[in-house]
Amino acid sequence: MTRIAATFILAILLGLGLQPSRAQAQLARTFVSAAGGNDANDCNRLTPCRTFQVAHDKTLANGEITVLDPGGYGAVFITKAISIINDGVGEAGVLVSGGAVGIVVAAAAGNTVSLRGLTIKGIGFGGGNGIHFASGKSLTVENCVVRNLNGSGFGIVFQPNGPSSLAVSNTFVADNSSSGIVVQPVGAGTVTASFSRVEVYNSGSVGIWLIGDFNTGAVKGAAADSIVSNNSANGFLVSSTSAPTSLQVVRSVAANNGGGVSAQGSANAILRLRQSTITGNGASWFVTGGGIVRSYGDNNIDGNGDLDPAPPTIPRK
Repeated sequence: MTRIAATFILAILLGLGLQPSRAQAQLARTFVSAAGGNDANDCNRLTPCRTFQVAHDKTLANGEITVLDPGGYGAVFITKAISIINDGVGEAGVLVSGGAVGIVVAAAAGNTVSLRGLTIKGIGFGGGNGIHFASGKSLTVENCVVRNLNGSGFGIVFQPNGPSSLAVSNTFVADNSSSGIVVQPVGAGTVTASFSRVEVYNSGSVGIWLIGDFNTGAVKGAAADSIVSNNSANGFLVSSTSAPTSLQVVRSVAANNGGGVSAQGSANAILRLRQSTITGNGASWFVTGGGIVRSYGDNNIDGNGDLDPAPPTIPRK
């Protein structure tokens, strides 16, 4: 198991050429426009800014940035509670290259961050990562696309240093050279992750991966109505040699991956399946190091390379 380096944040800062935002906040709601924005503006509705970073720096904590029209808005380093919102104006994009990260969240412990309607895409030239969460109370990702990150190539990396939560819904993560979504806390306290109507395709490694090796609190995940397909390694993976780490998979599909679902490392790694389909994978499910996969007995497991053995059934009480 390879931990994402603790120096990752420093590398992000150097790659983006950014520093934590200065005390420039003026408005509770700011606006960005690719058509008429200028970063010398105050980011008000009639005088929008051009980039997410400048708008972030001119937005009060707990405020929001609203996208006015389609365009590319640049990488952003988030240090406060804030929302970045695109509700249907067209693509609001962040292009990533040179080993940088599209969106970094390094906020205070009580800060909540929401991203909605954004497209984060790698364009080569040295690789990069899509979204990296290092600290804060929570991250919500809605109606977003994260794709084509090469090099290290993670789509979403959720790596909080304390108690935190991740919620991803209606989001498409595809064509990334490493794993699609990784939850890997590195501190103390309970971390939760939920995935609803999330699709992860064509990752160079794992589709959705929960890791409990580097924190002292529990890691608890749930995935519903989601698809992981054509990922080189496992579709859904739980791994831990220390902290209790679990993932409940409900009404979801793992298809055409190297392995469908897996739990690895120790008996603290548990994956539970209900009303889900596992098909076309090199192996339907497997465990190593004492990991546990359990079924509620109502899954469709067929057409896999290992002749579709059924995982042990959870007794009904």
